[in-house]
Amino acid sequence: MDWHTLTIPVDSNTLELERKSSANTMLLPDVEGTSISTSFNHIFAGGYAAGYYSYKWAEVLDADAFMLFEENGIYNAEIAKRFRDCILSKGGTEQPMKLYVDFRGREPSVEALLKRSGLLEETEAGATTGTQ
Repeated sequence: MDWHTLTIPVDSNTLELERKSSANTMLLPDVEGTSISTSFNHIFAGGYAAGYYSYKWAEVLDADAFMLFEENGIYNAEIAKRFRDCILSKGGTEQPMKLYVDFRGREPSVEALLKRSGLLEETEAGATTGTQ
């Protein structure tokens, strides 16, 4: 995101900006001679950068919807029928957020994806905490 929010030219080279930008979130050690910024052109070429966000948003919806099944039983026929009736059978007939809220009873939450990704864990009291 730092590349997309620059307002002035970069005084340093690509690797310096990349290392500063990812210092707090880097999961794996740096590999000398590589630069994700210049090699992962999938998000830079052809105006696709903003579209890439839609993949992560789809994961949020997937995880949050599946959480309802987990909370009520994976094979819960009532929840499955509600999913079919509120989302699958509606297609593009209404605004997607309205369809989701009709199914889930609320707007989607990123919490389920964070849990599934191992970035949040549940405490015994049911609260969630970061796993730093």
